[in-house]
Amino acid sequence: MISTNDARPGMALELPDGLYTIVGQQHVKPGKGKAFVRMKLKKVGTGQVVDKTFRAGEDVPQAIIETREHQFLYSDDLGFHFMDLEDYGQIVLQYEDVGDAANYILDGATVKLSQHRGTALGVSLPAAVELEVTYAEPAVRGDTRTGATKPVTVETGLSVQVPLFIEQGERIKVDTRNGEYLTRV
Repeated sequence: MISTNDARPGMALELPDGLYTIVGQQHVKPGKGKAFVRMKLKKVGTGQVVDKTFRAGEDVPQAIIETREHQFLYSDDLGFHFMDLEDYGQIVLQYEDVGDAANYILDGATVKLSQHRGTALGVSLPAAVELEVTYAEPAVRGDTRTGATKPVTVETGLSVQVPLFIEQGERIKVDTRNGEYLTRV
């Protein structure tokens, strides 16, 4: 249990209707009446954001989210297979649980998996990953009317807009937060 006065953004709460992470909070002391804490909470799994109000000093159950490094092994019809780097146990995540991270994970890549009571919640990626360009159309000289970019396909199947000088077989760095090209490696 943690007091609502001590709760901070980023913490996780285990409320009766599910697991939530705190996105924002505001301590309010009205001129008349008792103080209260207004929290903006994001439901883990669905991403739904709700506003909840608690009395100041009220105890709420804090959830302990464990983050451990795992190595991505492969994906198949069952989902994405990961191996824990500490005890070598394997875990399988469904496609819905991995989400957009699937566009940036390569076989053998090390990622951080968040878990709550043995149940995997999601995948945390580094800010940028290096990927090889598997398909790129040749650039036409003088073709700059489209902002001097062209679409390429990387080894995970993701399509990325890159400058015209990028060719097939080159490695590029891609931002995992928005899928944008950063630099050539």
